[in-house]
Amino acid sequence: MNFVISSVMLMVLAAGVAVYFGKQEFTEAGPSANGDTFLVKPNTGVQDIADQLERRGLISDARVFRLGVRAFGNDSALKAGEYEIKPRASMRDIMELLKSGKSVMYSLTVPEGLTVEQALQRIAEEPALSGDMPTTTPPEGSLATDTLRFTRGATRQQMVDKLLADQRKLVEDVWQRRAPDLPLADVEEFVTLASIVEKETGKGDERSRVAAVFLNRLAKGMRLQSDPTIIYGLFGGKGKPADRPIYQSDIQKQTPYNTYVISGLPPTPIANPGRAALEAVANPSKTDDLYFVADGTGGHVFAATLDEHNENVARYRALQKKQADDAAKAAKAGNTTGASDSNADKPADTGPADSGPVEGGPADGGDDSGGDAGAAQ
Repeated sequence: MNFVISSVMLMVLAAGVAVYFGKQEFTEAGPSANGDTFLVKPNTGVQDIADQLERRGLISDARVFRLGVRAFGNDSALKAGEYEIKPRASMRDIMELLKSGKSVMYSLTVPEGLTVEQALQRIAEEPALSGDMPTTTPPEGSLATDTLRFTRGATRQQMVDKLLADQRKLVEDVWQRRAPDLPLADVEEFVTLASIVEKETGKGDERSRVAAVFLNRLAKGMRLQSDPTIIYGLFGGKGKPADRPIYQSDIQKQTPYNTYVISGLPPTPIANPGRAALEAVANPSKTDDLYFVADGTGGHVFAATLDEHNENVARYRALQKKQADDAAKAAKAGNTTGASDSNADKPADTGPADSGPVEGGPADGGDDSGGDAGAAQ
């Protein structure tokens, strides 16, 4: 009897010691000095999680982790996801993190002014997403410009569906709050003009005035003469190469999108417009402006008459010449552009077609935005 009692006492004592040291190991700082991310796939059991954590060097003993999770009643409480394990995280810290479901979040940004093709390329190249791209390309202008947050394993189809739904809702909301006298037939024309405004200027304080110029010109039956429509007609959704200017010969190229040769709006949007551009077209500035040209500082100057516009163009060209002369002097060399001397090969500058060749090309140094509205009817 003494032997039995002694054995039981020893077993109880040993169990108590094991629990004490196990609890201490469960709550003390872990072995990983740098931390790491850890992925728990759906339907993964505690034993597999514990074994993976030990193999990755994030915990010291898989058995202690498993027993600790069980002791806290969390056998079925650990959630699938990707987690950021902090340096020296204890087993209890890791258990609580996996229980919380606070997975690592990734971001996917679709900036204003990207075409659908360019936006889809970003989605396709995002390594944290899974699955194939949609087999059907959405219509131009139909994707929201936004930053989406997602966890690893979200599908590319989900991202596209979300952007489509968000843009549809945004367009409907803004269209319902539009000014009553817009010279636009329907919501499709509304999105198309907003896409042109999006590409013409990145300055928030002048979007509504740029929109007013185009709407005034539509109301008067004048051609829009927007450089970004030339670019879309030439290059489509791929966008203009950064080192490719707009040439004089491009201005009269016959494409369905070139608003220097067609009347009214292009057949579709030329990019995905953001909220600000949509709001600008829905409720434009109340002005008589029919023209605008770059001011040389990233913005534009506006005019209601052709004479005033021609003066603005002359000032802009003088500024361009001065900047070119200053650059040439600074480089102590001639300004060799490599372009032909013929007008057909000369890079186009922005200005009104009725006061001479369009001058300036991309206003933002090589992207597809920028060309300033001309004035020819």
